[in-house]
Amino acid sequence: MTRAFTRTLADDPLGGTVRRTVLPGGLRVLTESIPAMRSASVGVWVGIGSRDESQQLSGASHFLEHLLFKGTNRRSALDISAQIEAVGGETNAYTAKEFTCYYARVLDEDVPLAIDVLADVITDSKLDADDVETERGVILEEIAMQRDEPGDEVHDIFAALMFGDHPLAHDISGTPASIEAMDRDQIHRFYKRRYTAPHMVVAAAGNVDHEQVVTLVQKGFAPLLSDVDAEPAPLRDETATVPPAPTRLRVATRDSEQAHLVLGCHGLARRDERRFAFEVLGGILGGGMSSRLFHRIREDEGLAYSVFSSTSEYAETGLFSVYAGCTPDNAHRVLELTNEVLAEIAADGVTASELKRGKGMVKGGLVLGMEDTGSRMARLGRGELLFGDKLTVDEILAKVDAVTLADVAELAAVVLSRPRSLAVAGPFTESDFSGHVS
Repeated sequence: MTRAFTRTLADDPLGGTVRRTVLPGGLRVLTESIPAMRSASVGVWVGIGSRDESQQLSGASHFLEHLLFKGTNRRSALDISAQIEAVGGETNAYTAKEFTCYYARVLDEDVPLAIDVLADVITDSKLDADDVETERGVILEEIAMQRDEPGDEVHDIFAALMFGDHPLAHDISGTPASIEAMDRDQIHRFYKRRYTAPHMVVAAAGNVDHEQVVTLVQKGFAPLLSDVDAEPAPLRDETATVPPAPTRLRVATRDSEQAHLVLGCHGLARRDERRFAFEVLGGILGGGMSSRLFHRIREDEGLAYSVFSSTSEYAETGLFSVYAGCTPDNAHRVLELTNEVLAEIAADGVTASELKRGKGMVKGGLVLGMEDTGSRMARLGRGELLFGDKLTVDEILAKVDAVTLADVAELAAVVLSRPRSLAVAGPFTESDFSGHVS
């Protein structure tokens, strides 16, 4: 059999020793060993998400995430949860536009159990027809629940508005029509075609031994490792183009007592070198109670309880948006102020004190987020699957420190001057907001 390839990536002063092994079959295993901890988190990252689905199979990745926990040839659904909970651990999963993650957090001594359960779930799910029908109902209820939460729904509306017919517009949960029409055979074919070793990364962080983890993974995932010459899948195409939003406004009319607004534009792709400056800019704009948006809209005028900015990054593009929740009577004024703040920073950049504060927010968020094994595991898995290279925490902090006023001003002038789109959920029609988009 082809030998596994192992190398040490870093001895991170703010973490532990990070090692990476590529197994025969193309499965990647990464660990961060932190002996001072008594817990460990293990995650299986699959590079398949809602953007990989056809319209007919919209929601298949999320459907499959539900079904894999319904039982294998060795374990029932109850066994899967009970065996982890019996040792005080937890297991769960989530689906995103470009990946799906299955994870468990346990005591360090129970890492073998966690890997065995996750490997069993990933490689040997039965996907029984009865379970498909049961989870179909659960997912339809989940979609209905999301529609009853306009503060969440409006972000999905914004993404669909911005991406139009592009697969990135697909709702992660699918649509009622696609979920009702999807049958067991379609889901099974999707599972077998997509859940292959080259598209997977197993990441573990905490008090773990790399060689032990590799041995356990090689045993547990053996059914997927028969093609010993397979190589890890390449990163997604970063040169593809995403067409501009076909429309600039979408309103979901809801009989609600609050207006939910998302105003934004296209941002940066995931590996754009300007992303560190963009994170700093995002913090300055709407990253906390000291941000310009928060002060202008909430502190100065009391127009909204919640207002913040956010970014989403994908292989070839990204989104920048501002969310505000306010009474319907305040919606137009909130949008006016938001556009004013964006225009000010696009034209004039930010101040030195704002730059310092923005850098501190980014650096503090990064370091404080590394305080548990789950965050460290996620950093390994996402880094390998989505970026390919793995910067240490110190390297990231250095890149944030290197951001200058000129960097932020130049980036703001480019991104914040792009055409903006608006998504609204509340007691309105589209004619109410035609003057607020460019």
